[in-house]
Amino acid sequence: MREARLPSINVAPLLQRDAETVAKTVAEIGAACRDLGFFYATHHGISADTLAQLNASSRAFFALPEAEKMKIEMARDGRAWRGYFPLGGELTSGKPDRKQGLYFGEELGARDPRVAAGLPLHGANPFPEAVPTLKPAVLTFMREAERAAHAIMEGVALSLGLDSQYFRRTYTAQPTLLFRIFEYPADDGESWGVGEHTDYGLLTLLAQDQHSGLQVKTPQGWIEAPPIEGALVVNIGDMLDRLTGGLYRSTPHRVRNVSGKSRLSFPFFFDPGWDAEIVPLPEHANATDDSRERWDRANVHAWSGTYGDYLLGKVSKVFPDLAKGVS
Repeated sequence: MREARLPSINVAPLLQRDAETVAKTVAEIGAACRDLGFFYATHHGISADTLAQLNASSRAFFALPEAEKMKIEMARDGRAWRGYFPLGGELTSGKPDRKQGLYFGEELGARDPRVAAGLPLHGANPFPEAVPTLKPAVLTFMREAERAAHAIMEGVALSLGLDSQYFRRTYTAQPTLLFRIFEYPADDGESWGVGEHTDYGLLTLLAQDQHSGLQVKTPQGWIEAPPIEGALVVNIGDMLDRLTGGLYRSTPHRVRNVSGKSRLSFPFFFDPGWDAEIVPLPEHANATDDSRERWDRANVHAWSGTYGDYLLGKVSKVFPDLAKGVS
């Protein structure tokens, strides 16, 4: 494992729309996206209280008896694909992950047009009655994370020579918002918490507890991405890779909890709207086939369609049993 660290970027100028200091932040974001596709974001606007409440409520949930957790299992939630899955219940590259977790998304009522149309992965979130603090903790985190993600995407747009509102206007006026809470038990010495993979959408914001485990693949080898107090790990996904013709790469990463203790992570996925057609930026439309270099041997630049099509195809492999009832 290389001794190296991801760059750390103060994103406050983007949140504050500070014209005098934003240029430095934009330049740093562009360099990080071209280099590793990963960086730490500081001063991101998600409060320490929000993170502390989320951590405590999540710990309380995972400490419940399995029968209590299964009251909100994903199989009960139909097309919305939300709720709890037990240890080994999620697959990466066909292999069970060594983690348990909760799936959430944007809180949507039955009258929302996307829910009324029966779009998969859209709906209301199931929350455990046994841990009433989890619902406000999750919804507050998602609200603050969405604000941070919009701001960081403005920095990404500016780094590409686009106007700051390009992505909001084109892809994220009504983004697909997905949030996960994962608990990784202590390492058994053999299994990966999550195997090598890339994320699917535009941007991932990751909060971690105090325990390490995340690793990022670089041209020189794997490096650790340990938690830094007050910072998020940010990485770009397959759709930003496709939009930029590979200029900004969706970098493989994986997790193995070697802390000897239970580890929590909180990935928030900020993705294009479900029906958004993903069309490469004109100046980046001639990408080369990089499938030989990708973990899944897929050529994301040869794919075309809506983000919903892409996402559903990917998550159907993560939960194949649930996918049988969704098309």
